[in-house]
Amino acid sequence: MSTFDDRENAFETKFAHDAEMQFKAEARCNKLLGLWAAELLGKSGEEAAAYATEVVKADFEEPGHEDVYRKLAGDLGAKADEATIRAKMAEMLVEAKGQILNEI
Repeated sequence: MSTFDDRENAFETKFAHDAEMQFKAEARCNKLLGLWAAELLGKSGEEAAAYATEVVKADFEEPGHEDVYRKLAGDLGAKADEATIRAKMAEMLVEAKGQILNEI
């Protein structure tokens, strides 16, 4: 195998790894968001975990994060405004990435 083939394989492997890590971080972020929103909604225990799973599933409706925002905004209503939800989304993504990196 040539050096070019080795480099190509290394780039493909890195791309796949980075994509997997991004997916895991986004899913973890959505779970954390779900748990945060569940607390605002007065849910705890298994009910909060089930709600967090609903938030994770909401992310598969369309590309991007607007589907998650709509889910949270619709469920939270007056309990959290747009700025609060979007700030929490950014905060939880950083938290999720940190958690994923600590697990490696």
